[in-house]
Amino acid sequence: MAVIPGEVFKLDYEVVIGLEVHVELLTKSKIFCSCPATFGEAPNTNVCPVCLGFPGVLPVLNKKALEYAVISALALNCKVNSYSKFDRKNYFYPDLPKAYQISQYDLPIASGGYLELDFYGRNKKVGITRVHLEEDAGKLIHSEDGLYSLVDYNRTGVPLVEIVSEPDLRSADEARIFLENLKKILQYTEVSDCKMEEGSLRCDANISIRPQGDLGLGVKSELKNMNSFKGVQKGLEHEIQRQAQMLDKGEKLIQETRRWDENQNTTLPMRSKEEAHDYRYFPDPDLVPVKIDSKWIGRLQKSLPEMPLHKKERYINQYNLPEYDAEVLTSSKALADFFERCVEEYPQPKVVSNWVMGELSMHMKNEGKDFSDDLWITPSHLAELLKILDQGRISGKMAKEIFAEMFASGKRATEIIEDKGLEQISDEKKLEKIITEIIEENPGPVKDFKEGKKKALGFLVGQVMKKTKGKANPQVVNKIFNNKLRN
Repeated sequence: MAVIPGEVFKLDYEVVIGLEVHVELLTKSKIFCSCPATFGEAPNTNVCPVCLGFPGVLPVLNKKALEYAVISALALNCKVNSYSKFDRKNYFYPDLPKAYQISQYDLPIASGGYLELDFYGRNKKVGITRVHLEEDAGKLIHSEDGLYSLVDYNRTGVPLVEIVSEPDLRSADEARIFLENLKKILQYTEVSDCKMEEGSLRCDANISIRPQGDLGLGVKSELKNMNSFKGVQKGLEHEIQRQAQMLDKGEKLIQETRRWDENQNTTLPMRSKEEAHDYRYFPDPDLVPVKIDSKWIGRLQKSLPEMPLHKKERYINQYNLPEYDAEVLTSSKALADFFERCVEEYPQPKVVSNWVMGELSMHMKNEGKDFSDDLWITPSHLAELLKILDQGRISGKMAKEIFAEMFASGKRATEIIEDKGLEQISDEKKLEKIITEIIEENPGPVKDFKEGKKKALGFLVGQVMKKTKGKANPQVVNKIFNNKLRN
């Protein structure tokens, strides 16, 4: 039975969720060496003695990674610490060649922030415990027969920020919305592309349940291997159900790490949950402490873009857009920028919104593109088309056909209209002459219209469209017919 947190167990249990989100930063090189941090290269080609952990090598901190970590922290309303350090987190994974990870323990880059959510019309602040820098591990590729595993070290040393939330989330739905909002903020600040399919945004969830009204925390599980926002929600919903059913039966929960198996639609145990002492943290002797200048922090603070939630509220208030439009238009910074630049040239926000969310989004979806891609069509192209439509030079149907060619070719609307002779005929004298001929050629439908049969007018308008090859302005045509046939 599927569980809807906050509904099925509303009377018995309260859900407590905290998230640990790992985000690959969009630097050109790795965090402690000059190897490229690009995705999709041939296995084990973006490696060097530093990221492979050879004896005698020394790591050097990538300043851009530090800058992106500070920007992430500021965007999440955190206090950036003027002094922090790197530590060695000791454990063995086959995809970590040093058998330890360079991370941060007691003195992270930043702490004490919050992320503001719009949760179905209700504002909620979710606390951010800490933001710290660390290096990513490699990637294991398992054979289909399960007899062996291969390791690709290209990802080893790619810079990560880990963003740890307070246990403030109360449902799987809230957790999903938190992640969606966090992704938008990180993309707005351009510190990460947050492509979950490429592993640049990954999430672990700590989840427990407790009796309603109880202020203590229950026994938690850490849930891993959730590769999409939908997977996060489904995995958490299942884990809530599992824990609740065990408590209902009087069984004892144990603290453990579990993984979400999407194929079986279940969570499965991996290992007992480690505590901090299990990792034997100690300061990394090869890296000096980081001292962050307050003036630099101030400059980065001023460079922050308008955040998506604030932008959404502004669109509703400034442009008088429906909440749904504002939500869609602010879902990415590139989309919002496209919309705003178009409105600057064609100041009718709702019309622009309809075209951006309608025709433009449809063509982009069909071509498998998003607003981070280079598009041939620009906000200026769309604004020009809408002005021409307003002038009555083309019909709505023509505008959509012209837009499709603009999207495919990058040509401007005026060029396409001129090349194909598409301009709409709105001149009343020209149309009146054509309509007079149609009336003389079709006495039967004219008589039917005069006798009250309204469908006859549609036939007569169709004849005009046929004669003008669809170029006649239908509003003007209807007006002339009504004037002529009602007199």
